[in-house]
Amino acid sequence: KKDFNCLKGMDFQQMPIGFAMALAQNSAAMEAYAALSREAQSDILTRAHGARSEAEMHRSVSGIVNG
Repeated sequence: KKDFNCLKGMDFQQMPIGFAMALAQNSAAMEAYAALSREAQSDILTRAHGARSEAEMHRSVSGIVNG
């Protein structure tokens, strides 16, 4: 059973749908994203809004965990 407490306080309305879906498929990235400061989250969302493909969006989400 997964613990989704890390989702509390996330503003999903600001997320591109592809980013939110990719984040939902990668629990490690979701937890890492939730632990980031609001400023760091905003930087990631800015890059996600600029993603031009699904692959680029998935790389953006993977980068949250892999640096």
